[in-house]
Amino acid sequence: MPPTRRSITHKFQIMGYEGYLTVGLFDDGRPGEVFIKIAKEGSTLSGLAQAFCRALSLALQYGLPLDEAVRRFKNMRFEPMGPTSNPQIPQAMSIIDYVARYLQHEFGTPDPPENTADDSGQSLP
Repeated sequence: MPPTRRSITHKFQIMGYEGYLTVGLFDDGRPGEVFIKIAKEGSTLSGLAQAFCRALSLALQYGLPLDEAVRRFKNMRFEPMGPTSNPQIPQAMSIIDYVARYLQHEFGTPDPPENTADDSGQSLP
């Protein structure tokens, strides 16, 4: 990452846990680093979230496609989970899930709409 770069910072809440997510951007607008600050500083949760973001940052800098990272981390389920302060991501299964969904929403490829029936109205397997 260049020493001076653009970034965005996003404030969020999940079940009373407040946090800030900062995403540093490559010159082309792709995310290249992710930092997280959880309000309950010093907690194991905060440390693990920071470690996850460091590892994710390294993966992105070494060429892991964002959509692949999102696919691997989205839907991870553990506390805290529940309603969020983000209308685009109303529920999160964990902080990791929230980070993955946020990155997908802002920078990735959206999920295709679920299709449960074919053109004839028959349910698909």
